[in-house]
Amino acid sequence: MSRRPFVLGLTGSIGMGKSTAADMLRDEGLPVWDADAVVHRAYAHGGEAVDLVRDLCPKAVVDGAVDRTRLRDWVQATPGALRQLEAKIHPIVAEDRARFIAAAEADIVVADIPLLFETGAETSVDSVAVVSTDAQTQKERVLSRPGMTEDLFAAILAKQMPDAEKRARADFIIPSKALEPARAAIKNMLANIRKGLPDA
Repeated sequence: MSRRPFVLGLTGSIGMGKSTAADMLRDEGLPVWDADAVVHRAYAHGGEAVDLVRDLCPKAVVDGAVDRTRLRDWVQATPGALRQLEAKIHPIVAEDRARFIAAAEADIVVADIPLLFETGAETSVDSVAVVSTDAQTQKERVLSRPGMTEDLFAAILAKQMPDAEKRARADFIIPSKALEPARAAIKNMLANIRKGLPDA
């Protein structure tokens, strides 16, 4: 396929059901690029980010892989550390995304990016879909996760753009309180996107 596919950015705050929506999009036959998975690979033993992290924070590298807990502690304790880290990691992630999109044989490709608005990645996609539910459902989902506390949940939310702002900036909203409305919203969204695509 010579024409570049339509790139749909998928995002949503913690506990909003983004992973479930990504699986539904895969069920629709769409290739889904996962930003988190790329970072995990880059931080793993032999990953391309290991030496870059070692340059910034040697103690965050243990047995040839990035220890995410140590890295997080360093970022939280060091002014400007997050900006330094992002300057090293974002090019790796962006290059991987570009390769994935170029190789995809589909009319629509999904870029699953948790911090899409927070990192300015909305400029690299054609439309943005935000997965969203009510605050109580979100809180119940997150607090049911192993090791999660109210304080940790609050700290994570503080780093993310408020859900209302994400929804205001979205082209599409996928309601995730229940599975069937989410699936229906996804099918409707894809139909609307395809209506606007030029014939292949």
